[in-house]
Amino acid sequence: MYGARDSKSRAVARQERAAESLPRSPYNSHLPLSIPHPRLLPSTPAKMTTLANEEMIMSTSQGLGYGGQSVVGKLRRVLVYEPVAPDDGVSWEAFGYFRPIDQERATQEHADFRQILSDSGAEVIVGEIGDAQLQDAIFPFDPVIITDQGAILSRMGKELRRREPDLLRETLTDLGVPILGEIKAPGTFEGGDSFWLDERTLAVGRGYRTNAEGIEQISTILAPLGVEVITVDLPHYHGPAECLHLLSLISLLDRDLAVVYLPLLSVHFIRQLHERGIELVEIPDDEFSTQGSNVLALEPRRCLLLEENVESARRLRAAGCEVLTYRGTEISHNRSGGPTCLTRPLLRDVESAGAR
Repeated sequence: MYGARDSKSRAVARQERAAESLPRSPYNSHLPLSIPHPRLLPSTPAKMTTLANEEMIMSTSQGLGYGGQSVVGKLRRVLVYEPVAPDDGVSWEAFGYFRPIDQERATQEHADFRQILSDSGAEVIVGEIGDAQLQDAIFPFDPVIITDQGAILSRMGKELRRREPDLLRETLTDLGVPILGEIKAPGTFEGGDSFWLDERTLAVGRGYRTNAEGIEQISTILAPLGVEVITVDLPHYHGPAECLHLLSLISLLDRDLAVVYLPLLSVHFIRQLHERGIELVEIPDDEFSTQGSNVLALEPRRCLLLEENVESARRLRAAGCEVLTYRGTEISHNRSGGPTCLTRPLLRDVESAGAR
């Protein structure tokens, strides 16, 4: 809806013309190995731009290339944005970064991060930002959430990020993902304040980035899908100038396992987690500042976190997780965004969640 159908048809036509001369996939003979995508950067190695193979097509979105109302099902398809070089008009202080941007380091760290995602078996789609003013656009988790019926575009609480949903709209339309709805003023909503507790329950944090009006709007959009939205109140902590998303405090790693920073979670929400039978792995106080509770599930109990969080990783392994780590001095620590923030999962296997 919202015009996505016509744009999708044009994008598909361009893809089909480009695909005619490409070699066929060994997984599915009617699929080409790679397709040059409009406004999407070529990726290295080539497997990052391959179309979904036969195994992917059999997953939860009936071959559409998007869906899976889960944050723990096996990651099949994921969108990332390579860091864009700043220009003279970009103020790292205005963005709230800790130090000036090191573009060379950011580029290398992001390439290494993408390689981990690719090696995990996910199709990695690399989008182009193309605007030096959108430095935070390397965090595509925030401007959109994905449902089985399409995408819901955010309205960002941070003023410098207000144009990011337009970038996501363009990319997702090119990828054939319909726009199910979007948050309008005065509502604000950021994806980092939300996660799927299960296929029919979305937890949303109410704080400085996501307000009550935004939560009401997303509840209205999701109601026809049979999805319940539960509100989680977030603490003031260091105030509105510092980003504190719900996913700064908790990451679900299986249907019944989460990594958490308990001191900042509400008592009511902790009780809800216990009522659902979710085991909580607590991170130590000294690893909260290194984003120890922001962890990306690649599949149930297989996860990715920043390398500094040694004790958090040990505790996760003790809980039965396979733990991978990455280096994010520039792309994560300087910009205050962990592995979930750096990705926008487009397709996950809901039926794999909880299977061990």
